[in-house]
Amino acid sequence: MSHCPSSASVATNAPLHFHAPHKSAPSANETIESLFALPFLDLLFQAQGVHRQHHPANQVQLSSLLSIKTGGCAEDCGYCSQSAHHKEAGVAAGKLMAVDEVVQAARAAREQGATRFCMGAAWRNPKERDMAALTTMVSEVRALGLETCMTLGMLEQTQAEALKEAGLDYYNHNLDTAPDFYGQVISTRSYQDRLDTLQRVQQAGLQVCCGGIIGMGESRAQRAGLIAQLASLPVPPQSVPINHLVPIAGTPLEDVPPLDEFEFVRTVAVARIALPQAVIRLSAGRESMSEATQALCFAAGANSIFLGARLLTTANAPVSSDLDLLSRLGLQAAPASAG
Repeated sequence: MSHCPSSASVATNAPLHFHAPHKSAPSANETIESLFALPFLDLLFQAQGVHRQHHPANQVQLSSLLSIKTGGCAEDCGYCSQSAHHKEAGVAAGKLMAVDEVVQAARAAREQGATRFCMGAAWRNPKERDMAALTTMVSEVRALGLETCMTLGMLEQTQAEALKEAGLDYYNHNLDTAPDFYGQVISTRSYQDRLDTLQRVQQAGLQVCCGGIIGMGESRAQRAGLIAQLASLPVPPQSVPINHLVPIAGTPLEDVPPLDEFEFVRTVAVARIALPQAVIRLSAGRESMSEATQALCFAAGANSIFLGARLLTTANAPVSSDLDLLSRLGLQAAPASAG
């Protein structure tokens, strides 16, 4: 590992680049690990500097997330209660919601202040018979003036192109963790499967929402590996959700010890430095975080949250509490860019 840089030696006026390094240069993982090793306040200072160079200083993008098809997923992701492999989690398989129900939920989310509406389906991949309903959801939600995002599992190229044609803004497909920890969490879908879907999404002209889950038992080096992998994608993701594991009874990760909250904030800060132009999304796990920890995450460069009482199948902070916290911190809601 390279020596730990000072706050001055890793410049804040340029993004980190990880493509084709010189042989004498440290690896992407080493560069990221050196950021993790900085004194906590130095790291936050540097992250906030990067953030202000690329984003409005006091704006937070507000999203809402709806499970449009819950449970019965064929994947065995160890953190997920929607997997058909984890029946003890107690989430029954449901059917795809009707288009009008989704549009009604999107309208309600807009009234609460959300500017992006995210729709998630518990599938390994969408079936062709569902594509007409999915594309209609996208076009009708976007007609409300909301940015649109979907997460449906793996996509074929024609499916990605159909979603783009319908007006989808973002496609979410997380890497979840570093390549060398991935096999301890998921066995039914390979890391390459995920990378292939990201490539198809980008080739279709969609913006990519891609991040991971922190606190699944991975090491700091593996957290660095995830961020390095994201930053090294041919086109880095425009939106990066950083999820804090929510241990769910009945899943393989239900007994994972909680991650130190300062380590989570460090991860947000390192992601901001490594992915300077991305929206860093403070996602699952906020419901159990103190307001002070959330404020530190905003100081570290997080600039997006989900509004609403639930995120798919896990609890989220009440909307009124979120809006009150943002107001007390002097943070403003970012405007929608869909049109």
